[in-house]
Amino acid sequence: MSPTAQAVPATDLDVRREPGKPAVLVVPPVDDLDAGVAWVTAHRAAIRAELLRSGSLMIRGLPVTDTADFARVRDVLMPQRTGYREKATPRTDFGEGVFSSTDLPAAQPIRLHNENSYTLDFPGTLLFGCVTAPETGGATTVGDMREALRQIPADLRERFETYGWLLVRNFSELAGLPWHKSFGTEDPAGVEEYCRENVIGHEWLPDGELRTRQRRSAIVTHPLTGERSWFNHYAFWNRHTLDADVREVLQETYGEDGLPFDTYVGDGSALTADEVAAINAVYDRVTVRETWQEGDLLMVDNISCAHGREAFTGARKILVAMGDPVALADCAPQTAPAATPYGK
Repeated sequence: MSPTAQAVPATDLDVRREPGKPAVLVVPPVDDLDAGVAWVTAHRAAIRAELLRSGSLMIRGLPVTDTADFARVRDVLMPQRTGYREKATPRTDFGEGVFSSTDLPAAQPIRLHNENSYTLDFPGTLLFGCVTAPETGGATTVGDMREALRQIPADLRERFETYGWLLVRNFSELAGLPWHKSFGTEDPAGVEEYCRENVIGHEWLPDGELRTRQRRSAIVTHPLTGERSWFNHYAFWNRHTLDADVREVLQETYGEDGLPFDTYVGDGSALTADEVAAINAVYDRVTVRETWQEGDLLMVDNISCAHGREAFTGARKILVAMGDPVALADCAPQTAPAATPYGK
């Protein structure tokens, strides 16, 4: 536990805990957003300490109604912003570091993942905000990755501790994101320079598309609490996690080596479908959720907690901001970053 977390007792806040739900901080009644921002400012240290303890914290009762309101509270809770690098999903940019949580179709659930676990630096904290609550579903799910690490089958955990995990991406206009949108440049030379600086193997394919490989640690240590976490996109982007019909179409269309995303153990070996299912079962067991109410905020410690999204119906507008940048090098990675599989 960090000194900050120890210094502020949890009893300073009205934090409510129920099985199957994240911790919920209930804000005392406030007259307007100015009063709400003042309350958050006065209790910021306690809120951040509670986030370190719980991994995620829903804040309920603030009159947050639009992007500007959300940004005001963000600037108090998380003043140091983090950019969105190596983009993997479409988002709407509302300006001032505020984005849509994702623009993927409503019927498509999103499994738990740690934001930018594949980059050399990543946001330490995420802040979500509900402007429009969906009619049904649509919760931003969260799961404690400290507990997930404890539940990962020992034989698999040992393999990932030794070798890390390997991400292979095929960038395309038709599936996933094209390379120019993911890297934010139309210049191939700029992409190559970024890959060299960020320990990413890259090759240009005959059709002008890009394939990358990057090995990263699957387990990290939180720089403030000293707790270890399962921190990766291994199961999230593995082919065995895809619905069988989707996987079949992608393989028929792009070939065995052409999937938009695929993952391996860091030595280049593949897990079986049953082994990937065992990891996904751990995610399922640690997942908690709370139905969004308009004005709700959800803070997520991106190292100790993963997040996802339920499918939903009706209009849904959930904002997100990223902050508190953390370098992978400061997280005692079990495996050094590399552009190739372990030992190659």
